[in-house]
Amino acid sequence: MTSTQVEHESGSGAEGTATAEGYKRALNARQVQMIAIGGAIGTGLFYGSSTGIAKIGPSLIACYAAAGVVIFFIMRALGELLTYRPTSGSFADYAREFFGPFAGFATGWSYWALWVTACMSEVTAAGAYINFWWPSIPVWSTAAVALVVLFVANLVSVKLFGELEFWFSTIKVTAIIAMIVIGVGVLTFGFSAAGDTASVTHLWADGGFAPNGAWQAMLAMQGVIFAYLGVELVGITAGEAENPKQTLRKAINTLPVRIGIFYVGALIVLLSVFSWTKYTPGVSPFVQVFAQVGIPGAAGIMNFVVLTAALSSCNSGIYSTGRMLRGLAVNGEAPRPMGTLSGRHLPLPALIGSTLVMGIGVIVNVVSPGKAFLYITSVATCAGLWTWIMILAAHLRYRAKVRAGLLPASDFRMPGAPVTNWLAIAALVLVVVLMAIDPDTRLGLYVWLVWSAVLAVGYQAAKRRTPTDTSVAFAQK
Repeated sequence: MTSTQVEHESGSGAEGTATAEGYKRALNARQVQMIAIGGAIGTGLFYGSSTGIAKIGPSLIACYAAAGVVIFFIMRALGELLTYRPTSGSFADYAREFFGPFAGFATGWSYWALWVTACMSEVTAAGAYINFWWPSIPVWSTAAVALVVLFVANLVSVKLFGELEFWFSTIKVTAIIAMIVIGVGVLTFGFSAAGDTASVTHLWADGGFAPNGAWQAMLAMQGVIFAYLGVELVGITAGEAENPKQTLRKAINTLPVRIGIFYVGALIVLLSVFSWTKYTPGVSPFVQVFAQVGIPGAAGIMNFVVLTAALSSCNSGIYSTGRMLRGLAVNGEAPRPMGTLSGRHLPLPALIGSTLVMGIGVIVNVVSPGKAFLYITSVATCAGLWTWIMILAAHLRYRAKVRAGLLPASDFRMPGAPVTNWLAIAALVLVVVLMAIDPDTRLGLYVWLVWSAVLAVGYQAAKRRTPTDTSVAFAQK
C-alpha cells in the first residue's frame, strides 16, 4: 500500500491526514501566513534586483508583475490540490498519484536537491554577512554555526521552526515596508538629498521603460522567475498546519497582494526615487536609498536584513528537505530508516541526513566556490521549473478525474482552468527556451539531463528493493 492509498483511506480531512502521516499539527495560521510571505521574499530582491535594474531598467517591474501572475496560477493549482488532499509530501505526492511512481520519485528527489543546494549557498552567504561585523572569523565557521543552530531549532519542534520563520519573515517585510514608506515620503515631500531629483518620471524618462530593448527584458524573465522559487514551500506545511484547508487557502489568496507590495511596489518606489542608471550592480538598491536619505548605518541595517533572509531560506530548506526525504522513504524511494519519526513527531533521520549533506556542501562552497558548485546549483534551477510544471500538470489530471466522477471536487477552484494551466505551463516552457538561448544559463539544462539520467538509474535501484508495504513507515514514531 502506498502513502497515497493510506491518506485516501484515512480521509481527506485534516485529522485523517495527520493520522496517516504521523505529524503533529502545530503550525498556526499566523506562522503559515508568514512562511508563505517569507517564501516569496529572498536575497534576490534585496541584492539581486540591482543586477536586474542595471540590465533592463524599469521594465524589471513588468517582468516581476508578469512572473507574479504565473506564480499565482501555480499556487492556486497547488491550493486546489491541497484542499482536495492535504499532505506534507505535497507536489511529489500529487505527481505520484496522477503520473505514477517515477514522477513522484523524480519530483521528490529534485525538490530535495533544490533545497539542499539552496541551503548550501544561503548558509555560506550567511557566514559572509556575519563577517561584515567580524571580518577576522572564517566564513566556513560562521556558516557551520548557523547551520547547526537552525538544525537544532528544527529538531526541537515544528512550532519552533514556525516561530523562527515568523520572525525572519517579519524582519524582511518590515525592511521592505520601511523602504516603501520612506520612498513615498521622499517623492511626496521632497525631504533629504534624494528629494531634489526623485520623480516617477524616472520610470520612462531615462531611455524609456525598456531602455535596452524588449528582447533583453525577455531574457531577464528567467532570473525573475527564479527569484520566486520557494513560494511553493507553503504546500509542504499542509501535513503540520492546524487547519490546512482554511489556513493555506488564505495564504495563497493573499499572494497577489504580497507580490504587488513586496516586489512590484518596492521596485516602483526604488526606480522613482533614483533613475535606474544610478543603481550599482552588486550593491543593494535598498542600501543606496537608505543611505541617500540619511539613515545612519544603512549598510549595517541591510546586512542584518539579508542575513535574516539567508537564515530564513536555510531554515525553510532544513524543514522541507526533511519532510520530502521522509516522504520518499515512506514510498520506498529512499533508505527506509529515513521514514521514521521521533517521539516529537519529527522526521529525525531525514533531518539529520539532509543537514549532513548541506554541511558537506558548505565546505565545498567555501573551498571551491567555482564551477563545481555551479553544476550543483544548476540542478536546483531546473528542479524549480520541473516542480511548478508538475503542479500544473497534476492539477489538470485532478480536474479530469473530477469531471469523470472519480475524485471529489474541491471548493477552492483554480480560476480559468484549464486555460490558465496551459498558459502558465507555456510561460515556464518559454523560460526553458530562454535558458537554452542564453549561453550563461544553458549549462543548467545540460546538468539537468545528467541529473535526469541519475534519477532514472536511482529509480530502477529503488524499485528492486521497495518493500511490499510502505505504509508501515507511517506507524513508526
